[in-house]
Amino acid sequence: MNEHLLSYILFLPLAGALVLLALPKSAIRIWANIVALAGFLISLPLVTNFDKSNGGFQFVERVDWIPTFGIQYHLGIDGISLLLVMLTTLIGVIAVLSSWNAIHEKTRAYYAMLLILQTGMLGVFLSLDFFLWFIFWEVVLVPMYFLIGVYGSGRRLYAAIKFFLYTLAGSVLLLLGILTLFFQYHAQTGAYSFAIADLMKTEMSLGLQRWVFWAFFFGFAIKVPMFPFHTWLPDAHTEAPTAGSVILAAVLLKMGTYGFIRFSLPLLPKASMDPSIVQVIAALSIIGILYGAFVSLMQSDWKRLVAYSSVSHLGFCTLGIFSLNPNGLAGSIIQQINHGISTGMLFLIVGVAYERRHTRAISEYGGLAHITPNFAKMFAFAMLSSAGLPLLNGFVGEFTILQGAFEANHWWAALAVPGVILGAAYLLWLYQRTMLGTVTNPANEKLPDLSLREYVVFAPLVVWAIWIGIYPKPYFEILEKPVALLVERIRPEYFAGVVR
Repeated sequence: MNEHLLSYILFLPLAGALVLLALPKSAIRIWANIVALAGFLISLPLVTNFDKSNGGFQFVERVDWIPTFGIQYHLGIDGISLLLVMLTTLIGVIAVLSSWNAIHEKTRAYYAMLLILQTGMLGVFLSLDFFLWFIFWEVVLVPMYFLIGVYGSGRRLYAAIKFFLYTLAGSVLLLLGILTLFFQYHAQTGAYSFAIADLMKTEMSLGLQRWVFWAFFFGFAIKVPMFPFHTWLPDAHTEAPTAGSVILAAVLLKMGTYGFIRFSLPLLPKASMDPSIVQVIAALSIIGILYGAFVSLMQSDWKRLVAYSSVSHLGFCTLGIFSLNPNGLAGSIIQQINHGISTGMLFLIVGVAYERRHTRAISEYGGLAHITPNFAKMFAFAMLSSAGLPLLNGFVGEFTILQGAFEANHWWAALAVPGVILGAAYLLWLYQRTMLGTVTNPANEKLPDLSLREYVVFAPLVVWAIWIGIYPKPYFEILEKPVALLVERIRPEYFAGVVR
């Protein structure tokens, strides 16, 4: 089974979606949950059979697809993609299960879109052929557009179109960069190939690398989204159904950061080390960290506050990536997982409240800890996880990123640290306004506490957050080799003891 394990993981959700189209309406929810759970279970052998001492790609599958243009069906994972694949399969289960009582109309199309989206996201993290990767990158847009535009709230069409146009514009520039690499490789070797390993052999001047880097940058930065390309995100998050927001925050945004790590850095090492480029990206990351936190402090919409917090948290991830050292890169990848866990929980919390009250206005809540004590405890855990409390997951990632940023430039770390403080401030303030104090709104007096299904939804994220917070060693071990190879590719002198 290991020979084609990645293909099974990749296409099981798509196959499940096709079967779902033929099922009676009464079986749709159950089938979607079975398929999502099966997708997670068959991904577990990736963890048990993964060789941490091997920094290269494992479970590789490679078949010629369109040989005339050197296009292959080429899959594989290293430690970086392993963690993101496991995050994707787990979030897939949680997103489907969290939708049980949320969607009552057009359920067949809704669950089909969730499963197709799962295949698209997995394809992004598994593909080692640039053409194949780009197909999955674009496929993701379609189901997310419909999830927001059909199943979202008030301004859903506006948010869906804005999401689609922003990300499509970035993809056009990204495609131009890919084609430049493709034709440069052909000019130098006489062969056509979209294989990432082949394209890494392409020799390009610093000037050309810069142009390709910026083409990639716009595609990836919009997806992250980095400041100032973030304006589609709050609308998409706010209007999307709960499961859509969870997937968007936990997985979809990581496609941008993954793009920087998998493509921009190794394919364009000269441009990635260019001080003029690195300083711009570091500045945008720090602005994003602070801007996202300050704007979160001013929100009156519960869901919009959590959405802007993602801009701040992802700023730490991009800062870690462009610290260009092992601590920064490893911290960034772990923080991407942490953000998926913590912000996924926060959006689930908002979803639970919204299902009961059908409002996201913070002013409509208050004193919920007296009415729904277990819900308040779960919210407190998610809030502290996101704020980076020591012994929870967020602390590990933020600390390692700041360590890497300090190594790269003391000022980067100094300017980013207030983002941690502000993150605790807006989360504690949100908790105080919604959970503590007296129950001022009579509409909240009879709200039900968490159900058994909702406990099951939160449980794996709680366990994962505690595991990373208490014992992060296995994650650093998984990342050690691939991160070292990446740093060596960009900065050959780093491990020789000569650090710029």
